[in-house]
Amino acid sequence: MAVPEPVAGYEARLRDSFARQAAMATLGATPGRIAPGAVDVLMPHRDALTQQHGFLHAGVVATALDSACGYAAFTLMPLDAAVLTVEFKINLLAPARGPQFRFEGRVVKAGRTISVVDGRAYQCNTADGPARDDDQLIATMTATVMTVQGRGLAG
Repeated sequence: MAVPEPVAGYEARLRDSFARQAAMATLGATPGRIAPGAVDVLMPHRDALTQQHGFLHAGVVATALDSACGYAAFTLMPLDAAVLTVEFKINLLAPARGPQFRFEGRVVKAGRTISVVDGRAYQCNTADGPARDDDQLIATMTATVMTVQGRGLAG
């Protein structure tokens, strides 16, 4: 798919927005790869985010994937736009053990108002760098994301 041209300054705008997200700070998540239509969110395993079996809680996986998908769409939006998720579908494929996680958002279809984004969550042995053969896919997501303009919301 041909990805639309990003607006100048999209990466700095994304990093600024991400820094204002208290939820991502609570999870210990940070932005990784940022490119037009593609964003990775990186996060270490933390016991405080697990369910009763010691796996990362499904709600935490969904939250981080939702942010990766939303920010992937955000890279292609106008400067005065904000992003809101309209809906998502998640498939949990394997227990999320860690020690590190990478949540990838990739725009499938960028629209003027609605974008469709695919997400993939991996457990990894390293938090940064390129994907490795031993990364394990733990979840997938398809998200529908809305461009919001003129409603007093900032990126």
